[in-house]
Amino acid sequence: MTQANVKAFFDEATFTVSYVVSDPVSGRAAIIDPVLDYDPNSGRTSTTSADQLIAYVNDANLSVAWILETHVHADHLSAAPAIKEGVGGQTAIGAHVTSVQNTFKGIFNISDLAVDGSQFDHLFDDGETFKVGNIDARIIATPGHTPACVTYVIGDAAFVGDTLFMPDFGTARTDFPGGSAAQLYGSIRKILALPGATRLFMCHDYKAPGREDYAWETSVAEQSKNNIHINESVTEEDFIALREGRDGKLGMPKLLLPAIQINIRAGALPDAEDNGIRYLKIPLDAV
Repeated sequence: MTQANVKAFFDEATFTVSYVVSDPVSGRAAIIDPVLDYDPNSGRTSTTSADQLIAYVNDANLSVAWILETHVHADHLSAAPAIKEGVGGQTAIGAHVTSVQNTFKGIFNISDLAVDGSQFDHLFDDGETFKVGNIDARIIATPGHTPACVTYVIGDAAFVGDTLFMPDFGTARTDFPGGSAAQLYGSIRKILALPGATRLFMCHDYKAPGREDYAWETSVAEQSKNNIHINESVTEEDFIALREGRDGKLGMPKLLLPAIQINIRAGALPDAEDNGIRYLKIPLDAV
């Protein structure tokens, strides 16, 4: 089996890790969870983070086949359009993005939002297979954090989105619309059924107490043994109680309102109004 090259890019402002995953033989690549820089105080956007991915792709002479979202993120805006314009690639996400679009179309009152996922080039079904160059890849539907969460298994590497964090930090919250602690437990058990040597790549790291450095790569074996929320000895009942108890004390992600309304559009910004300015909506007393 050809092992995928994985290059990580950490955005400390949102604690998000984006990845360029490439086949060293063919030079074909996938970009996973790219970040559009957004300053909530000024409303300014920039492509500084995305430009780093684009520069790496160009310097390494890679050809981008896919721009993959693990889910509709609530903590950063997607830079998929900037990546597509810069280096090409098909945008894709899990097929249940339609459920998330249906939920938030009403909350944001976006009358012209199509809720069929057509903003993306491709919607992946559970178990669907694809290629990154010569490397076999497949989809594992891993709902629980959101209904549309998927894990991308590319060769011996799996990109788990927000299902798991590093073993010393635990697992993702399940209190967003359509979230479920029971579903997340089942989804993580599917991930941990992969071979023990499978490399697991996180979408975020928040540097657990006592750890000096950010980290985002672990393995199935390490998670199964050491994850503080869901190691091999934790029952479903215990996990649900722990997860729901923690979720009840968490605040809202600071970028949730801007991020969701952009990311359900596959990263597309709203059209400019007649004064040439784009606007985001902030629903009052609704979320």
